[in-house]
Amino acid sequence: MSTALVTGASAGIGRAFALRLAREGSDLVLVARDRARLERMAAELRAQHGVQVEVLVADLSDRPQTEEVCRRLADPERPVDLLVNNAGFGLRRSFLDNDLREEETGLDVMVRAVLLTSHAAGRAMRERGRGAILNVSSVASFIANGTYSAEKAFVTVFSEGLASELAGTGVTVTAVCPGFTRTEFHDRARMRISALPEALWLDADVVVAQALADVAAGRVLSVPGVQWKVVTALVRAAPRPLVRGGAMRALDRFRRRS
Repeated sequence: MSTALVTGASAGIGRAFALRLAREGSDLVLVARDRARLERMAAELRAQHGVQVEVLVADLSDRPQTEEVCRRLADPERPVDLLVNNAGFGLRRSFLDNDLREEETGLDVMVRAVLLTSHAAGRAMRERGRGAILNVSSVASFIANGTYSAEKAFVTVFSEGLASELAGTGVTVTAVCPGFTRTEFHDRARMRISALPEALWLDADVVVAQALADVAAGRVLSVPGVQWKVVTALVRAAPRPLVRGGAMRALDRFRRRS
């Protein structure tokens, strides 16, 4: 039996990770802010799959609460074999029009929490000589579209660097970079992107299956979906001035803000 800790586990891609891992027999530590939602989910997973499920309520924008998660990851008596850093934060407006407190919260959740939890898990796993860290990034990390892109770019590059640092230790690091995925993420951020072509949408279960397959294969970068593999390859090959201008114009054609 293995144990996986999943942040942002109560909804969206995080919930899909938890469901898939439970079906495969992994014990779980579920991390999110909503205790009632986590407890319901934990009870369902225990009943359906016979796995042990621990609930850890934490707001990852809060440093002390994030450190509680780190202590759980570092606990040698209860080893975590897989860390899934999935917690995200949607920013609805452009940087200069957004509330700076929201920007700081996004930075705390998507950068600081990833840094702290990866440090705790990476050290513990390196000591044991086994384990995997899976950081949920985004195809937005390859373009220039506000602070969300910048924060996800950190996740991608940080994961690549940490993977190199841990090479040969028995510990792997993977950054999964999905494109638009059908979850409640956009609704909670009050974003409406109904004009996006149907062919560009991904299903959360597909994202999770590809990500876990790439973790098992030891791949550092995972881009689910053929369509997004093509988009990502084109973006990474394009001159940066074209990426800076063209990517934002293309996204603005499909994005509608409430």
